[in-house]
Amino acid sequence: MISNGTLTKYYSNTTRRQHVSEMAGSKRGRKTSNTFEFSSWWADAANRPIQDLPAFAKTFFAKHALLNILTKYCVLTADRMLLVMRPYQIVATERILQKIEISTNYRQLGKVTAGGYIWHTTGSGKTLTSFETAQLASKLPSVDKVLFVVDRKDLDYQTMREYDRFEKGAANSNTSTAVLKRQLEDPSARIIITTIQKLSTFISANKGHSIYDGHVVIIFDECHRSQFGDMHSAITKAFKRYNLFGFTGTPIFSANAGSGGNPQLKTTEQAFGEKLHTYTIVDAISDKNVLPFRIDYVNTIKLPEGITDKQVSAIDTENALIAPERLREIVAYTLEHFDQKTKRAEHYSLSGKRVRGFNALFATASIDAAKRYYLEFKSQQAGVVPDRRLKVGIIYSYAANEAVDDYLDEEGFETGALDQSSRDFLGAAIQDYNELFGTSFDTSSDKFQNYYKDLSLRLKNREIDLVIVVNMFLTGFDATTLNTLFVDKNLRAHGLVQAYSRTNRILNSVKTYGNVVSFRDLEQETNDAIALFGNKDACGIVLLKPYAEYHAQYAEKVAQLLEEFPLGKPIMGEAEQKAFILLFGAILRLQNILTSFDDFAGNEILSARQGQDYRSAYLDLYADFRRMAEAEKESINDDIVFEIELIKQVEINVDYILILVEKWRAAHGDGSDTEIRASIGRAIDASPSLRNKKDLIEAFVDSVSASGEIDDEWQAFILARRKAELDAIIESEDLRPEETRAFIASAFRDGAIKATGTAITGVLPPASRFSRDGGHAAKKQRVLARLGEFFERFFGLSAS
Repeated sequence: MISNGTLTKYYSNTTRRQHVSEMAGSKRGRKTSNTFEFSSWWADAANRPIQDLPAFAKTFFAKHALLNILTKYCVLTADRMLLVMRPYQIVATERILQKIEISTNYRQLGKVTAGGYIWHTTGSGKTLTSFETAQLASKLPSVDKVLFVVDRKDLDYQTMREYDRFEKGAANSNTSTAVLKRQLEDPSARIIITTIQKLSTFISANKGHSIYDGHVVIIFDECHRSQFGDMHSAITKAFKRYNLFGFTGTPIFSANAGSGGNPQLKTTEQAFGEKLHTYTIVDAISDKNVLPFRIDYVNTIKLPEGITDKQVSAIDTENALIAPERLREIVAYTLEHFDQKTKRAEHYSLSGKRVRGFNALFATASIDAAKRYYLEFKSQQAGVVPDRRLKVGIIYSYAANEAVDDYLDEEGFETGALDQSSRDFLGAAIQDYNELFGTSFDTSSDKFQNYYKDLSLRLKNREIDLVIVVNMFLTGFDATTLNTLFVDKNLRAHGLVQAYSRTNRILNSVKTYGNVVSFRDLEQETNDAIALFGNKDACGIVLLKPYAEYHAQYAEKVAQLLEEFPLGKPIMGEAEQKAFILLFGAILRLQNILTSFDDFAGNEILSARQGQDYRSAYLDLYADFRRMAEAEKESINDDIVFEIELIKQVEINVDYILILVEKWRAAHGDGSDTEIRASIGRAIDASPSLRNKKDLIEAFVDSVSASGEIDDEWQAFILARRKAELDAIIESEDLRPEETRAFIASAFRDGAIKATGTAITGVLPPASRFSRDGGHAAKKQRVLARLGEFFERFFGLSAS
């Protein structure tokens, strides 16, 4: 736990290790949300934080509470990371366990009163809660089996790894029930993970099976609308003594229940029983467990005459809305603003690789619209050089009424139900994907499921820029790198919140909100949905404030900066330095939000040069505090938070420097070259990634010829310097030349030095592991450090 007396939080050892690793600048520490920023508040059952130290100690350190947290509510993942459940997750789990015991004692099994549902907002960790609940329920003496039921569309590589720890192959996405049947008949298999589809198949094929008479707890990880109908009836008819529980981020109330279907199974409460616990989107944003949304309504596209946005539910209107000229303008807008919305100027580390910005989904109203958009993106990017094109994917399959259902009808994996034209188009689009990524998927059932999983993995790893969808990926899909949803379809109620929530997972300090760009007027639907799933006053918390409010704050902070810390005046003393760091950090955070507003262009108060000079001073202080921290072998003072990720977002790159060099050469001799040379120095000082390359760039400026091509000379200069410096390392460390060059070449290709594996061992000269001076291990660490410095120095400078 950590406290200053007034505020108190708790966290796991993994969080401490990750934090220490990242503060020490370890390249091997993976960037996750397990830093102190994401530690947890303790709270009561109504989600009211218990922040004061005495109150925290009285409740958290009560013997029964502490023992339960240690023995029940700590979870070790497949990656050996220790997670501690949050208070709302613990309360939900305990409510379900209590319901099982009470319904058993009062002989209510097999009735709706024996079950219930948990309403925890999208992104709050429902799968962890439901899975841990299933494990704890399986240990209750009265329970014979626990069925943990997932939708096969929600199974990606990561979740399957977690489930496979319990039973290999239990939760794969095929429809074979062999594993399920074996587990149900095995008395030692207390917890069974299966998919909705397999359970449904098993029930229809095994009438009167002995399992139906046992005490079975059935937990649905996501109780979608699809489980309300035939599937629900099949379960309740087959099983005799059961508890049925569902987890959902967006319950179905009477206000958002669709028409049709069984009138007795319209709402979540009718299907699963009473609500056992609530954690709304307002709670999650207040606790900083998810991000707020920022919504742009782009109404600049003129609709065909006589058509209004409010009429778009009718099929004939949908046809009018896919007029070629409208689609052309929307695609042009998307391409023009894509870098701005997804913050492509920023780069950060993801799974050990450097990536730029975030990625996006494009939600369309129908398969026909999705196909047209895909072709339009392809057409408008045809003239762009391949390296500059957005990598655009597409996925869809059959869903009933997919063109007119605002509630996101479920799309299965059954491509066979598509009409031939749509299936052929999808096949051609998948072939484009295969050529882009070297894969071999097609529209056959198994390969299409693998395409879905591969596409979802590439979205999570930021390897694809934009995916065009109809309904797929708009529910249940989590990717922290996804920050923008472009919408050209009607959405409302739970469908709207589910779709918007794809964008608001926490990743790093640059991602401060989920970005929604709507090409339809969904403002009223958005307000209604937030009122329904938060509370009537929730709009102000869930949505970002308007541009004017942010700009007013920004203007006030900049005025304070210019008055208190004028350029040219040194910032003296630790107290002043801390004040500057806090103020400029706040300005950077506001700039980060403002850059996504179209209105901000041209209304920046700080000039480009002022911004550079302040960033340079900020980075100097960062370097000073890092040196102090390393000298004292302690982390940087906890009350100083440097926004280095945001500094990188406005970073000067090599192309910018080369343009300045070109100007400097042109002005050489007429007197203005001195100022340009100073500009080059300032630009380098303001860039975190170019500072350690300053001597290279200045040496290049001094060596540039009177008339040669700057780009060509730069490439030749960098290649020569890179070779010379690598040769010097090879010679001084007595490394194997060819292996070292291959090792460095693969690092430049992959975007990171590979510190583990056999490749680094092949670089080193033979050495005894038992020599007196530390031998092999010390040599390996020293060589890795030198090659790492070399890589950082030259990475991003040359395309060759």
